[in-house]
Parts: sequence; C-alpha cells; structure tokens
Amino acid sequence: MQQNHPRVRIINEQLLSDNWYTLKKYTFSLLRRDGRWQEQSREAYDRGNGAVILLYNRDKRTVVLTRQFRFPIFLNGHDGFLIEAAAGLLDNASPEARIVAEAEEETGFRVSHVQKVFEAFMSPGSVTEKLYFFIAEYGDQQRSGEGGGIAEEGEDIEVLEIGFDQALQAIDQGEIVDAKTIMLLQHLRLKGIL
Repeated sequence: MQQNHPRVRIINEQLLSDNWYTLKKYTFSLLRRDGRWQEQSREAYDRGNGAVILLYNRDKRTVVLTRQFRFPIFLNGHDGFLIEAAAGLLDNASPEARIVAEAEEETGFRVSHVQKVFEAFMSPGSVTEKLYFFIAEYGDQQRSGEGGGIAEEGEDIEVLEIGFDQALQAIDQGEIVDAKTIMLLQHLRLKGIL
C-alpha cells in the first residue's frame, strides 16, 4: 500500500475479517480535482495477486480450459460451475513460476515457455488483486498428468480441451462468462494467433 501520495491521506484502517483473506474498512481523504479534500470510506478485500494462463494448440486450433465450482457466482444466480482459464494466486512466487505450476496442477500440461501478455485489475472498486495474464502453446507430448487441481485445497477441476471457434461461440452463447478467460480468448483472436 502506498503510504505517501500527494492526493490520498489514509485516516483510519479497520480489520473487518481475516478468515479467508483480508477485508478492511478504510477512511481516507482524497484531494479532488477542484482542490478540495473529501473524506471517504471504502472496504477493500485483499486476497493477493494472481496469474492466469490460456493454453493453446496452433495445429489443432484448440484451447485448454477448466470447469470448477465457484460459490460466489452460485450466490449470484449462476449454476456455479464456471468455465475458465487455469489461474491461481501467486503465494509469494513470481507470476511466471506460479503460472507454470498452476497450469500443470489444474490442466495436467507441463509448459515451459510462457508469454506474458498484460496485467489487469479485475474488480478495482473493491478488490486489491492484480492479475498477470499469460498464454502458452501446448502439445499432447506435454501432458504430465490428469490435472484437476489439489483436492486438499478444495479443488475439483474438470479439464476441457475444446476448439477455439467453439470457445468463442461459448462466449456469445453465455456459456463462458469469466472475464479473465474472455480477455485471453479475445487476445488470441485479435492477435491472429489462432
């Protein structure tokens, strides 16, 4: 967190929860563009930074995605089983090292050459997390296991290898609704990679 910023003064910080990650309420003053200081209060959820990767096969024109249960979207009217690119929190590792490990844990593919394509804040109004976005080419010979995640961490991940055009159609049909996955699929499309 930035302590010295010419337009932001943190007045108070209150811990609301540290059960899963950290939820805090902050009171701060913000120097507005008109020169007035305005006091505001916001809650911020800090779960650490993460990384996401989309594996693609140029020859087969396929991508590897995952499907797993996500409780928060279940609460918001979705069936909870979200199709998404492999992702995870950094847990004090570099984004590159963490995403290589995460790809193998979740998808069963061991990739060695990952390409960082961009960074983004996914929900900047309430969550501190920054995501590092990667892509990597994969081949059948890189399969090291079944994937599926780590059961002890509550992961029960289904691995999906689907056609790139089918994945784009799934966005149009509302079957893929995960923002990070949509961003990476569109990146492949816009760059003409697949």
